[in-house]
Amino acid sequence: MRKAQVILAVLLVGAAALLQGCVAVVVGAGAAGTVAYIRGDLESIESKDLNAVYEATLKAMEQLELSVSRKTKDAMSAEVIARDAGDKKITISLSATAEGATKISIRIGVFGSETKSRLIYDQIKKNLK
Repeated sequence: MRKAQVILAVLLVGAAALLQGCVAVVVGAGAAGTVAYIRGDLESIESKDLNAVYEATLKAMEQLELSVSRKTKDAMSAEVIARDAGDKKITISLSATAEGATKISIRIGVFGSETKSRLIYDQIKKNLK
């Protein structure tokens, strides 16, 4: 039994070492759960419905002076595409969940920007209160 525990521990440490350079995860406690920055996307689940998060997102874009080039919405999802002053594409995808919450995904440009994504996310959160 002890030998199996040692092997499992070694495998877990090895997996963590291998994945360390591939995935950057930053987790912070939010009112509705966690916020994670994974492979260029900032993702969160908010306890508000899709309509409320969509309106908060549009308001955040205006407050941050980001130019919205496209916005689409239906009963299950929404997407807002904007550009910043440096002409970087900002994509915010919203998806309704079965529990009445909304999944938010924010991506800046091709490779992502955690700093800008968090700034946008924080503004959306402020507008949800």
